[in-house]
Formats: sequence, structure tokens, C-alpha cells
Amino acid sequence: MKRLLVIPLLCAVPFLARAADYKTDADHTFVYFEVLHNGTSTVRGRFDTVEGDIVFDRAARTGQAKIRIDMKSINTGSKGFDEHLLGGDFFQAGQYPSAFFESTAFRFEGDLVRAVEGNLTLLGQTHPVKLNAVRFNCYQNKRLNREVCGGDFRADLKRSQWGMGFGLPGIPDAVRLQIEIEGVRQ
Repeated sequence: MKRLLVIPLLCAVPFLARAADYKTDADHTFVYFEVLHNGTSTVRGRFDTVEGDIVFDRAARTGQAKIRIDMKSINTGSKGFDEHLLGGDFFQAGQYPSAFFESTAFRFEGDLVRAVEGNLTLLGQTHPVKLNAVRFNCYQNKRLNREVCGGDFRADLKRSQWGMGFGLPGIPDAVRLQIEIEGVRQ
């Protein structure tokens, strides 16, 4: 099963000397989007089901991320609007039930991850995306007794690049993607 890495989020702690595997934490990992609606208000929504695997090697300054987003887990707070977004005008979830992100490079500034570059597959089309780190941190989770790494990542996209042209230009092409992700070391 393909995996989408929507959220490269692991920059291991200083004592990590080799690559480590992480699984996304379903309780702390979401993909949000926002778009201006006909010049009046900002429409926001999120995808509640995001799964992924991340391999991170801080010493080598490398990483790999594969994330899968369940398109049917969309949540805008309005059932009717969710159904419209899942249909043929936007996400076509019947034909494309998942979106995928797979990293091609982790970018560092010193020891910190500053961006994750990769490919986003949506509506059967794959295009490069750069996810910029807004913040990133690792800590020892006392409840899980494991290391957890995570952060917020952001990208600005043009939806028409993936063939989503419904409502243009009234509904602008620009979409802000916000990824909040945490991964648990395995």
C-alpha cells in the first residue's frame, strides 16, 4: 500500500547517532487546508486520518518520509460541504481515495530540519512540494516511554496544478497547506 508523507516531521534529538524509524501519531497528526472563498471569507478544513512512516538520521542530516492521507476523512464542520469537496468538482474521492506525499530531501539549518521536499500525489497527478518547517521539536514522552518528534510544516500550492479548476477565478487557485505532525520512535 502506498504511503504519503504529508508531513516530514522528524528531526531526531541530539543523542541520536543513527537512523531511527517513526510512525505518525494519529492523535497529533492532521493535514489542514485553507482557501479564500469568493473574496469574502477563508474556508478551512482538515483531513483527520493521516498515516505515515519516517526514517530520520540527524547525524547524517538525512530523512525519508512516506505519508498517506485518507481523502474521505475530510472535516470542514459541514457535512454538505464535505460531500461537495469529496465529489467530482474537487477531490474526486471515489476515484482517488488517498493522497500521498513522499520526501526527496530533508533540508537542515545546523541540526534542525527547516524543510522537507518531496512529491505530492493528488487526483492521480504528482508534483513537487516544499514543506517549510514553522517549528520542530523532539522530546521524551513519559506516557509512551518513547521519543516523539514533531512540528508544524507549511506550503502554498496552486490547486489547478493537480487539475482542480472548479470555481476559478471566484474561488482562488492558491491553497495554504498546514501539516501538524508527530511521530513516535519505534
